[in-house]
Amino acid sequence: MPTTLLTRDAGFAAAFTAFLAKGREEKTDVDDVVGDILDDVKARGDAALIDYTARFDRVTLTAAQLRVSADEITAAATSCDAATLESLRNAAARIRDYHRRQMPQDVSYQDAHGIGLGWRWTPVSSAGLYVPGGTAPLFSSVLMNAIPAKVAGVRRLVVTMPMPDGHTNPLMLAACAIAEVDEVYRVGGAQAIGALAYGTATIRAVDKIVGPGNAYVASAKKQVFGAVGIDMVAGPSEVTVIADTLNDPTWIAADLLAQAEHDSSAQSILITDDAAYAERVKSAVDDLLKVLPRGGIAAKSWADHGLVVIVDNLEAAVPLVDQIAPEHLELAVNDPRPLLAKVRHAGAIFIGRHTPEAVGDYIAGPSHVLPTSGAARYSSGLGVFDFLKRTSLIDCTAAGLRAIGPDAVRMARAEALDGHARSVAVRLNIGPEG
Repeated sequence: MPTTLLTRDAGFAAAFTAFLAKGREEKTDVDDVVGDILDDVKARGDAALIDYTARFDRVTLTAAQLRVSADEITAAATSCDAATLESLRNAAARIRDYHRRQMPQDVSYQDAHGIGLGWRWTPVSSAGLYVPGGTAPLFSSVLMNAIPAKVAGVRRLVVTMPMPDGHTNPLMLAACAIAEVDEVYRVGGAQAIGALAYGTATIRAVDKIVGPGNAYVASAKKQVFGAVGIDMVAGPSEVTVIADTLNDPTWIAADLLAQAEHDSSAQSILITDDAAYAERVKSAVDDLLKVLPRGGIAAKSWADHGLVVIVDNLEAAVPLVDQIAPEHLELAVNDPRPLLAKVRHAGAIFIGRHTPEAVGDYIAGPSHVLPTSGAARYSSGLGVFDFLKRTSLIDCTAAGLRAIGPDAVRMARAEALDGHARSVAVRLNIGPEG
């Protein structure tokens, strides 16, 4: 059974904080192992990739076979169910449209001294997308990562995905085609991150790596950061649902289990103002677990990391949400706008009882790659900005430098950086004491 807390109880604050602080991932020290793999890939390149692929994915490849050919991608797409393929195309169109609206504008202006100032946005030249090969074929993740990159203007987009025993769901490759991915490689694990970061004879290095993965992939991303950029190190999925008693409890139960079925470390939280309604939702969860194909995974997640919070009124849920800073927040209430206006920290907010989180996973438009484990307090979900760089522009005339230069000279001298001061002073004929 999930943990149940009442805000009116004396020990609520401490119990709630302790629940959120509880680790949800198995503590495994993989950094040393991953470091060795990365060093090996850097030293031996393709040979290391081939060896690790044979060891972990049970596939023997040559360097020429690391890349998935265009013919293989076309054949995979052709083999997919036509209706499902059309759904992918519809989702891609919506994701593309949403992210086109995120594109920022360049700015250029002149200040009162005639100095030209501004900034411009340019995309990274290349990006690598890691696609995990877990228990579910996450072709939606391909769309949600790749399309923002292409909208941003990334010219070379590379996908690496493990193919255990040489197989992958054809929808994974179809999604790569729909998202206009440029290169696909059948390489997974930390070794794939190493190839993307350092390059091999077959896989050229990229500028930025995005995408989820297991503990080995997460460690690899952290270790290569600096050589390349990364998006984030994501933790297990999570949802917080604020629900009033007018919701069908089966709807809310389904929303909670939609996250719980991801993996046994996922977190599902229900906040409501009625204890009897909470019991109805918990009963509905029990019923759904009996028929859910991934019910074993969801049941463990719900038992180990599920939480039900009973508040005196729904407005009291807001500070709790901001403390959680959830990846996903559902406002399944009759009038969600007042709550929406007050919530500050959430990766994505699903407004009203007809907006289940799962619609955001596939078809709504925003990327479903979102900050987890409280990171929504300081970061945002994946978007075009993750693939763009902002460059400052400064254009001084002689008159403009005369207007602001003396201040720069004084500040540089005050910092004891005489070289800085001189580079301005020589243009203004300012002497050592000027």
